[in-house]
Amino acid sequence: MADHADLAKALFLEGYNCSQAVFCAYCDQTGMDRETAARIASSFGGGLARMREVCGTVSGAALVLGTLLGYSDPKDLDAKARHYRLVQEFARRFEAQAGSILCRDLLANIPTTPGGDPEPRSAEYYQRRPCPRLAWLAAQIVDEMLAEAEG
Repeated sequence: MADHADLAKALFLEGYNCSQAVFCAYCDQTGMDRETAARIASSFGGGLARMREVCGTVSGAALVLGTLLGYSDPKDLDAKARHYRLVQEFARRFEAQAGSILCRDLLANIPTTPGGDPEPRSAEYYQRRPCPRLAWLAAQIVDEMLAEAEG
């Protein structure tokens, strides 16, 4: 199995947004190519298009959990409830370790650019953001949960 946590962190440092970094780290498990995975997760960076709502790493993790353990039959209410509980448990674990699942809380003291446009990636950009660590954490929790689901 790939080291998804380290890969998610590396992908963020490579320039992928937080959601893409987590979701793309699981291409080995989802069978998805990186370009497709990056496109699917592209809207969720910065807490949904940099609006600082739910952290993109949390959204990326939810995409992984849905792809690998989600339900598809809209009439299967038991499967739907089980899946929602799974994602809620992910959010609980993430919040316990990170302090929040909301981007605006996690980046509370980091100003954003006017209009919410993406900022150039620089050493200073990475130094003031917890995002690489959060991508690592999200993938670490997903790996734990996938192992629990198998066991």
